[in-house]
This record gives sequence, structure tokens and C-alpha cells, in this order.
Amino acid sequence: MPSSTVIRAFFRELFVKQTALRESEPDLVMDDPEKVDAYTRAGREDGVMAPVYLFHCAQICEVIKPGDTVLDLGCGPATQLALVARLNPNTKFIGMDLSNEMLSRASKYAGEQNLKNIEFRQGDITRLRELADRSIDAVMSTVVLHHLPDLNALESTFAEIKRILKPGGGVYLVDFGHLKSEKSIHDFAYQYADRQAELFTLDYLYSLRAAFWPNDFKALYEKHLGEFGKFYRTFAMPYMMAIKSPVRREFDPVLRSQLSALIKGMPDFHQADLKDLMLFFKLGGLKTVYL
Repeated sequence: MPSSTVIRAFFRELFVKQTALRESEPDLVMDDPEKVDAYTRAGREDGVMAPVYLFHCAQICEVIKPGDTVLDLGCGPATQLALVARLNPNTKFIGMDLSNEMLSRASKYAGEQNLKNIEFRQGDITRLRELADRSIDAVMSTVVLHHLPDLNALESTFAEIKRILKPGGGVYLVDFGHLKSEKSIHDFAYQYADRQAELFTLDYLYSLRAAFWPNDFKALYEKHLGEFGKFYRTFAMPYMMAIKSPVRREFDPVLRSQLSALIKGMPDFHQADLKDLMLFFKLGGLKTVYL
């Protein structure tokens, strides 16, 4: 059952008028070592964001396949990327980020896991000039797009994704959706303040405030990426939204078993968070055979 915080926010978002405003992130590039530390720690397999990354990993695995070259936009410290790459050893991944500090952490983390199927590149996701037209099989991105300063930058990113994708390519782009109430935003950010570093709580708060409005996000997706997938949002309360391609791989029982083992290894409160996210996305039309 969803937490009391989520339930209160759900009903608040159903009935209140829009009062919150979008505020761009104070730091468009996260290079401060302390902030990178807090963000990295929260995302690792025992961190507060672990259920979120596992859910998105299962979604990503449906739209990529062996032999693909997959681009991860805004890979950060490679928490999501390393998890996906570990479960897909016959797929090549390119992790791109603008932050040298993030890329340094990412490279170290991939090396610690002995992952040979990832390369890292510094780059601006709004201008993928080093990538040729129709050169990438699939594009993934996890809670990164809200870092973009405005809708023009978001549109440039979507246009570049369309340019580099091969026909029939895969897409999984997920990000926060803007909530109508500042109270809801604050409650989500501080829900697990006792389990995470204060710097991460503040970063989460800024991220939720910087999230794009779902209608704006959907309109730009339809303009540039409508042929590649569908738009989804969590039911009634769009705290997360995603663009996902149709399934591009045959069902893999080994992968299902690996994901199940990862879920069973989580503490109960992480399993509860995963179930909540699965429920709200499922009611919004997004599900996966792997969870």
C-alpha cells in the first residue's frame, strides 16, 4: 500500500489548482564533489533510489537487444547504466554526460564491476554532433531531462535523438513530472530525509521544482519522437513520466530471474517503494513483463 505521504499527495494533486512554478536547477552541471557523492550514494544498489533504478532497468531491457549500440544521455555516475549493462553483456553502451566529475565516478564504477561493454564520452545532450545520423540503435535516459534549462533545450534534445536513431530504434526516456502543488513537491523530496544525505534531499527538491509540465513534455515528444514510442505518466499524479518504444526483444527468462533475485535482495521498504511505482505506472498504462 502506498505511504501516507503518497496518498495525501495523490488526493491533493487531484483537487488543488496549479500553484507551483517551474524553477530551473541552480546548477545545470553537477560537478561539486560533495553533491556528486550524495547523488551517487543515493542511487547505488542499497541507496534510497535503488527501487526506481531497478524499475527503469526492467523497462529499458525491453527496448534494447543483444548487438545494439545504446546511448545513455546524462549517465551521471553510471548507476543506472552499470545495472543495465551488467544484465546485457552482449550490448554496447555509450554513457554521455557533461560533468567531468560524474564521468570520473562512472568510469571508476564500471571498472570496479569489470564491465567491458561501456564507453564514456563527455558531451552536451542537446547537440550530439559527434554522432552520425541513424547511427544508434536505442537511447535511454533516467531522470536527467529536468536539468535542461528550458523547453528549447528539451526540444533540441528530442530532435537530436530522432536524428541519431536508426529506423525502428528503441527509446526509453523517463523523468520527473511537475506536480501542481509546492506542498506535494516538498513532501516527496523530504519523504525519506532520514535515509539520505541532506544534499541529496535538496537536490531532489530542486529536481522536482525543475521538472517539465507533462503537457509540454508530451507535445514535444509527439512532434519529434512520436514514431518511436508512446508517452506514459503515473496515474492521476504525474510525478514521473516516460517515453517508451514497443518491445524490441524476445522474452528472456534468465533476465527475468536475475531481476527477481535483485528484488528479493532488497529490504522490505525498498520492495514497497518498487510496488508503489509499478502500481502508479501500471494504472497509467506502463508495465513490463520482467517485474
